[in-house]
Order: sequence, then structure tokens, then C-alpha cells
Amino acid sequence: MQKEQISVFDMFKIGIGPSSSHTLGPWRAAQQFVQILEDKGILPLVVQIKIFLYGSLAKTGKGHGTDIAILLGLSGDDPVTFEVDKVAPKTNHIRTSNKLMLAGKKEIGFFENDDLLFLFSESLPFHPNAVTFQAFLSNETAISETFYSIGGGFVVKEGGGGQQKAEVDLPFPIETANNLLHWCIKTGLKISEVVMENELAWRSEQETLTGVMDIFKAMAACMYRGCHTKGSLPGGLNVTRRAASLNKRLIGNRTYANFDEWVKVIRETGNSFQNTLDWVSCFALAVNEENASFGRVVTAPTNGAAGVIPAVLQYYLVFCDGYTDARIIQFLLTASEIGSIFKKGATISAAMGGCQAEIGVSSAMAAAALTECLGGTQRQVLMAAEIAMEHHLGMTCDPIGGLVQVPCIERNTMGAIKAITASQLALQTNPDNAKVSLDAVVKTMWQTAQDMNSKYKETADGGLAINIPLSLPEC
Repeated sequence: MQKEQISVFDMFKIGIGPSSSHTLGPWRAAQQFVQILEDKGILPLVVQIKIFLYGSLAKTGKGHGTDIAILLGLSGDDPVTFEVDKVAPKTNHIRTSNKLMLAGKKEIGFFENDDLLFLFSESLPFHPNAVTFQAFLSNETAISETFYSIGGGFVVKEGGGGQQKAEVDLPFPIETANNLLHWCIKTGLKISEVVMENELAWRSEQETLTGVMDIFKAMAACMYRGCHTKGSLPGGLNVTRRAASLNKRLIGNRTYANFDEWVKVIRETGNSFQNTLDWVSCFALAVNEENASFGRVVTAPTNGAAGVIPAVLQYYLVFCDGYTDARIIQFLLTASEIGSIFKKGATISAAMGGCQAEIGVSSAMAAAALTECLGGTQRQVLMAAEIAMEHHLGMTCDPIGGLVQVPCIERNTMGAIKAITASQLALQTNPDNAKVSLDAVVKTMWQTAQDMNSKYKETADGGLAINIPLSLPEC
């Protein structure tokens, strides 16, 4: 059986919020479907497109922007480069004109109420996040493809095929934490160094270094923007953005003009426990408020949990004097490997495993990365990841109104704080005395996911989603 090969750029993807599984994944699926039409030479023959959303994609698709993502994906727009300020105008134009320009080349009529269907009571067996595209051609034939958005922006086409990363011979194949530890012990390399050696099988070292720094720059820009944007979040809940006012209160009268100056000013506010706690919360809130507003974010490893890793990384840069390119790269490489272990051994999809699969995994990734950067041994790094996840086990995904806002945004602050605490515990502990391994907690998380009632898996059918009386548009 072929093993899954996961790169740092699979775990960290630049895209648009609010959800990696419900926005970025369907967007990519729509792009892939249009590419199939082009590859078969039948794009000019298309006269109608129908889209069917199943399971969690149907139940929380409106709140997660699945419909918007699909319209833009079919239009040929890319989530990495598409201007976020144009999301609403372009989708509104499609809806009011009843016209869709497939791949930006072929105009067809498109009537959303008839052509984009939310099948709330139907689910496909492979994964709760399923979407089927049907294209009807002028020669009276049709083509149909089904895709599964399996979390973190990963997409699988039914029957295989589609866009796949090239398989390579990795010097250090890793499926489990025990595999990772084996290579670290055998070579004496840090976890981040093992990851870099594997990345070299796909591309040059310079390409990897540049790409990882691009990931950081996207995270930093998102956080900075979120800390300077006021107002309410879209979607009907009327949630007030808090990061900007918190940032202003903590900064006081200090001035700055860019991200680097902001970092220096934050340091000037002091490193008391209360101040540090406030800043970590501010960092996480900022990212996820941007995510909820269809802003540019980095899946880490998902959009719903996108604030945890940037918040902990920013904590390290500001309060632990780690603001160098080398340290940033070390942090993100380490985090990516922990995330890949969870994806291989369990899931990073809330629709499969609840919020433990998103906030829990991101907290474990951040805890591990911080621990290595603070000088922890390889075993302490794995211990930090285990501690962080152990205390997220069983966390449900119950978004109010199907929106990635309540409780999602605040959960990122909690995940970040837990990651820092887990790191500190690991750094002060002899791993020889640990009772629980990272592999054991990955296995437990997957078992918990399988046992969890489906209403707690990103359906808005249980938990807070049904106990908070709100007047929202039907979705």
C-alpha cells in the first residue's frame, strides 16, 4: 500500500477564508472539474453546470462560503491570488446576471437556486464533505465528477486521478511519531532538519526556504491586517471584531508604520504574564477575524484553526526574541511534520473528527514547534505535541449558524495558550517519565472521532449551534 507523502506546503496553504474544508477544498475541486473539461476538449460544448453538495458541505456550506468558493473556482479564479476585496462583487454579479464564465472562457447561463443544490439529508460514504459537478453538453451528453474535501484544503477525486503531487523517494519516510523519532535518533538531526531533508526530494533548498518565508509573510500580513481592522463580521451573527481594539489598548500611544516596527512596539509593552496572555489572544483573534471575513489566510492546518500557529509563532518572535528567518523556518518545518502525522494517523477534518481535529491538531503543531525553537530535545518536542492534543480530545465542532465565528474564533486563543503551556511543561519534564506517547494520542483521537456523534462534526445540528437562540437567514 502506497504511503501518503506530505510536504510543508501541503500542511500550509495560502488561500481565502473562512474554511479550508468548506471553502478552499470546494474551490480547488471546482478548478479541477473545469480543468477536466478543458483537458477533454469539451469546455466549449458546455451549456449547463449543476452542483450537488452533500453532508457537512450542505449543512454548513452557506455559513462557510462553499457556494461562493465554487462560483469562483468554476470561473477560473485562484484562491492564492484572487483579490479578497473582489469576492463579494464578483459572486454578486454572477448571481444577479445569471451568467457564469467557465474558466473565464465559456459563458453559460447559471441560476443558483436550480443549479447549486444543498442536499441536507444526503451524505456519501467516503467523507461527509462531498460535492458532485455535472456538465451538460450541446451534443446532448453529460459528464459528472465527485470530489471530497477531506480537510486542510486537501481534495480527493472519486476514482482517483486529478492533480496529485509527484511521488518521490524520501530519505526519511515517516508515518508515525515513532518513525520520526527513529530517524532523529539515527541521524542526530532535529525534527526541522529531518523535514528539510525530505523537502529536498521535491525541490531545491532555496525554493523551500523562500516558500516557507512566503507562508510566514502571508500569516504576518493576515495578523497585522486583523489587528487594524474594526467592524462586525459578515454572515448575520453581527459578531464585533475585537483584535483591533485590543491591539490599540495594549499599544497605548506608541506609534509604528509596519509589521517590523509593530513587533518592536509590542516588546516595549512588557512581558508580564497578563500582558503576554492578552497579546497571544489578540494575535489569534486577528487571524480568525480575517478568516471569518473572507480574508487571505494560511491553512494551519485548516482555516478554522488558522490563528493558533501564527499566534504562537508571533509570541516566540516577540517575547522569546526569535525574530530571524532561520527560526521562523525552523518553527514552521517542525509544525508541519506534526500536522502530517495527525493527518496520516487520524484526520484534520472537523467534519470527520470534530474540533479536536482542527484546534487540537494546530495546538499540537504549535507546541512542538515552539519546543524545538526553545531548545527542547526531539522527545520533548513530541511530548509537547502529545500534551497539547491530549487536552483537546473530544472537542466538538458546533458552529453557530454554520459560521466559522462562534465558538471558532475564541477557540483559537485557547489553542494557542494551551500550546504554550504544553511546550513549557515538556521543557520542564524528563520524557522518560511520560505515560502517553504522541502515537497513542493520535490513535485515541481517531477512535474518539469515529465514536463522536455526527451532529458534533461541523453540521450545526448539535451543541452551541442549537442552544443559542438566533435569528439568522436560512442556510
